[in-house]
Amino acid sequence: MSEPFSRRAVLSGVAASLTALPALAQALPPGGVRVIEARPGKARLSGAPETSILGFEGVTPGPVLRYKQGDELAVRFLNKLDRPATIHWHGLRGDNAMEGVAPLTQAPVAPGASFDYRRKLADPGLFCYRPSVYGLTPELMGRGLRGLLVVDEQTALPADADLLLVLDDWRLDDNGLIVAGFDDPAAARGIGRLGPLLCVNGKAAPATQSCAPGARVRLRLANLSNARIMVLSVVGAQPFVIAIDSQPCEAFEPIKRSVPVAPGARFELMFDLPETEGAKANLTLRGPNGEDRDLLIVEAKGPKAAKRPPIASLPENPALPPEIKLGAAKKVDLAIEPRKSGAGPAWMINGGLTKAYEGPPLFKVAAGTPVTLGFINKSEVALAMHIHGQCMRLLHDLDDGWEPYWRNGVIIPPGKTKHAAFVAASPGKWAIHDDILEHEAGGLATWFEVA
Repeated sequence: MSEPFSRRAVLSGVAASLTALPALAQALPPGGVRVIEARPGKARLSGAPETSILGFEGVTPGPVLRYKQGDELAVRFLNKLDRPATIHWHGLRGDNAMEGVAPLTQAPVAPGASFDYRRKLADPGLFCYRPSVYGLTPELMGRGLRGLLVVDEQTALPADADLLLVLDDWRLDDNGLIVAGFDDPAAARGIGRLGPLLCVNGKAAPATQSCAPGARVRLRLANLSNARIMVLSVVGAQPFVIAIDSQPCEAFEPIKRSVPVAPGARFELMFDLPETEGAKANLTLRGPNGEDRDLLIVEAKGPKAAKRPPIASLPENPALPPEIKLGAAKKVDLAIEPRKSGAGPAWMINGGLTKAYEGPPLFKVAAGTPVTLGFINKSEVALAMHIHGQCMRLLHDLDDGWEPYWRNGVIIPPGKTKHAAFVAASPGKWAIHDDILEHEAGGLATWFEVA
């Protein structure tokens, strides 16, 4: 295997203006269908030469798909790769037939074939789109197939800048080419595939952006790396979290101005820049032993922005239940541990090897049933467990309360147990898996059925 991209090459990336993500530019008649192709392409990720990638429309990240709340998403997916693929609409609730999870909800789309996705966009928020083909997802994602889906609320919160950020990392060799080995057993049993080259919107970090002194910034970010759990801090301004995993929450100040962002997670932050010319607010990735790295630097430049009232919250989603009746819940535990040796799956759930999405369901419930899941991590690495199609509450460790925001996924530290609760809202077959994609491909995947 080639050596990882050299430290010299990594450090040669200089701060570049924040690359605005392209929108999918298609003039559509009423009721028209957007066409999205997955195809090979080229990308210049840093100062190195271009590298071959796989991308939606041949670019990475793919074009932003942007809609208004209440619109219909209508997409014809054309697979122009040499391997099967799908589009999974990460974070959207309901409509199981349009989930894009192969082989659970559909057959994978073969090379040269197409598949039509149609679904109502009832919830506003920041989502993403990516492939989900069991066993192949790490390579499809790791070579660049990922993009953002934005569903704007009917009335936006006032802001002077609305920044979209795709955060990811890459493992490149000394020639700037993507290192293969996406089926590495050590990554499947360990922390997953990490790359030393950190990118923002497809370019080497840090990115830079200038705004007026005192400007209000809305920062919508998604961690679309394969495996890196990112602890992100805002330095130089006071951030407020206004939405997590596509769902609004009452605006709050995160502890130490930091948020833990697992692969697949999305956060929306708002902050006001300092009013001093030249002041900076940095989005910083916290590293071990103080090895922090700036991902985004926002600098105050120009005339001052108009003064705004205190940062407000987005409206709550009325479609989600105000409470979950835990006493009446279906209680299910997942004891998760790595398999020490042997061919086949690298992980076990409840003492046995799963057949992932082709095996029997972990459990079945009727629509409207409250469910609590206990994730028992018996490994030495962190897990990022994700439930498809549902919004869940993270339960408190020491009492019957829950966190005041909704999640799609839960980080479980090594040797710890976390509980989450949700109301099974939509019929269908729904995946449960680790969003560290090498873990999922290594067998850390199962599903449940809502009748």
